[in-house]
Amino acid sequence: MSNQQYLQTLGQQAKTASFQLANLSSQQKSALLHCISEQLTLNTDAILSANAKDVAAAKQNGLTDAMIDRLLLDKPRLAGIIADIDNVINLADPVGSESASQLLDNGLRLTQRRVPLGVVGVIYEARPNVTVDIAVLALKTGNAVILRGGKETLTSNQVLSDVIRQALRIQGLPEDAVQLINSTDRELVTGLLTLDQYVDMIIPRGGQTLQRLCAEKASIPVILGGIGICHLYLDKMADLSRSAEVIINAKVQRPTVCNALDTLLIHEAIAAEYLPRLFEEMAALGVSFYTCDKTKALVDSPAFELHSATDESYSTEWLSLTLGVKVVSNIDDAIEHIRKHSSGHSEAILSDDIHATTHFLNEVDSAAVYVNASTRFTDGSQFGLGAEVAVSTQKLHARGPMALDALTTYKWLATGDYTARK
Repeated sequence: MSNQQYLQTLGQQAKTASFQLANLSSQQKSALLHCISEQLTLNTDAILSANAKDVAAAKQNGLTDAMIDRLLLDKPRLAGIIADIDNVINLADPVGSESASQLLDNGLRLTQRRVPLGVVGVIYEARPNVTVDIAVLALKTGNAVILRGGKETLTSNQVLSDVIRQALRIQGLPEDAVQLINSTDRELVTGLLTLDQYVDMIIPRGGQTLQRLCAEKASIPVILGGIGICHLYLDKMADLSRSAEVIINAKVQRPTVCNALDTLLIHEAIAAEYLPRLFEEMAALGVSFYTCDKTKALVDSPAFELHSATDESYSTEWLSLTLGVKVVSNIDDAIEHIRKHSSGHSEAILSDDIHATTHFLNEVDSAAVYVNASTRFTDGSQFGLGAEVAVSTQKLHARGPMALDALTTYKWLATGDYTARK
């Protein structure tokens, strides 16, 4: 079977499955998600064994520590993935909800009803949890999915998708509602991008190269996002005794994810007092720094791993224990830097000055903007949305963590009394 025939078959099967999913009740979908949770728990050993093979291969192939961390599953991480399913089960099902009901002058009763998108294609790299997150959110909203994960996690993804398909069979539902492209042939990625006869939306979760490929080659609507060049501005009116915990959390808690901090901007009035202490704490945690000249003059010490920052480094998503640092003259300088280098993902300000925080909220145009909080909260489960399909950094049709509502559209229902247009 050729690649094109293979994709056509996947598309046809997904579209057929989507018709049956679209009319499931909320109770049926909840029962399905409970079954998926149970099957994942029962198959924990098989899932972790498959993931161990992926991790071993990644190490042998010289993948970075950041990439290995992304693909790693252990019992706590798998338990967290399964717990997120319960969160999604407890969320309200948007499908079938109606709004904007009105009786028009022409005699029609007009209503908007939420409906599934149909078939969603998702292309992602390195993270096996995405396989479960996407499948669960898609099934909760009555959508079929075609998944194409990274070659680094193929063994893990095959086992995870098999377990989910088993749950579909147990519930008497079409297993082709969830399909995994089980080949690493890159031609299948470009082929999926043009499968517009069957696929209604493409979501790429990966680096800049993947995002641009999808934007340029797809004949299907694409949701761009997932690249996080995230900033935190430390204002002169911040509570410095409480700021380090937030900054360190944003950078260190899990540096390989898209909502981790990439650049710290600090007001010049507090830089000399604050930066040496902060650098000591962060260096002890393994953080290295790309700094502006002003910063280097304040913290120049052999105890710190320092590099000279450039426009290129400030526009880098580090995904590691690396932090860009820049001293700025005022809040507007910080905002200007963010506008120049941000990917539109997540930005934060630490300040007790309500005028500064209001100004920051109004002027910074990213998917998530924080006051006195870590950027690490830009996450579907942390936002109370359950798991997420992606974090969109564009403005149509979804922005920020994409969960249930973002996987639906609506149709107009018009009811008349044998009404003809006059």
